[in-house]
Amino acid sequence: MADESIKEFEKLGQQFKDEEKILKVDFDKLKAGGFIKQRQKDLFTVRLKVPGGRLPIKKLRKIIEVASKYSGSDYVHVSFRQSIEISHVHIRDFDNLVKELKEADQEVASCGARVRVPTACSGCEYNPRGISDTQKFAQEVDKRYFGKPQHHKFKISFSGCPIDCARTRGMDLGFQGEVEPKWEEPSCIGCRLCAKVCPTTAIIADKDTGKPHYYPDRCIYCGQCIKVCPSDSWCVNRTGNCVRIGGKHGYIPREANTVAHLIPDERVFDVIDKTLEWYGNNGQKRERIGNTIDRMGISKYLEFMGDILKWT
Repeated sequence: MADESIKEFEKLGQQFKDEEKILKVDFDKLKAGGFIKQRQKDLFTVRLKVPGGRLPIKKLRKIIEVASKYSGSDYVHVSFRQSIEISHVHIRDFDNLVKELKEADQEVASCGARVRVPTACSGCEYNPRGISDTQKFAQEVDKRYFGKPQHHKFKISFSGCPIDCARTRGMDLGFQGEVEPKWEEPSCIGCRLCAKVCPTTAIIADKDTGKPHYYPDRCIYCGQCIKVCPSDSWCVNRTGNCVRIGGKHGYIPREANTVAHLIPDERVFDVIDKTLEWYGNNGQKRERIGNTIDRMGISKYLEFMGDILKWT
């Protein structure tokens, strides 16, 4: 998708050089390829693809080199969705900029009505609170789905724990790491630490023994009780992912519907595939999936998804 746009931009850039005059440019096509028109005449912001916000140092060095050469500013912008944007780039420099970025295997991102670059927190790789491997998911989603045409923009995000740094509640499709705790009474020493760290009073310490009373309906599966337990009385029952659908920002924000908890990692891509299928069949042009859900009802989506979103 992005490559086709880039070829067109290169052709336009060559015409610009040959004719030495301002062209009639289809700015929607330019934006779809990651070249966003600025308010300044003939200048664009070039959005770079950084799935999951992870940028190898080799690529970063090349981006600095290219930005220093082709940007009319002395900075790059890090977007809210983890992309790096090079601003004040002249249309005639598109060809050379893209070619030089390719030397470091750095791609230009796409905008428009398609699956966007996935966002993610650091996950369980080194974050003490991390439950799921969000970076692994983000890189794989980028390979499988990036640039696929949709009725409107489609944003996928991964948060490693219920703190939800990657803001899955505001994404078209979001996954959040979860861990379901299990309490084993024989090893419990009644220290009350689990009740103190529980953010939702899902655990309340007994006044006499100090041992926990657990209320699963209040649990947000954060795993803090497991982390602080000195006797391993609280342990992991199972891990998985919360699934949220239909969130968006913009003029009229919409908070995503939480449709499942503790979905195993191996089912994540089934959820994505089937969600995109439902959206493709039921969405309308320029309609976000959240608006499709509002128009048709969340029950229609859940019915279509079937057992994929059910606990096992």
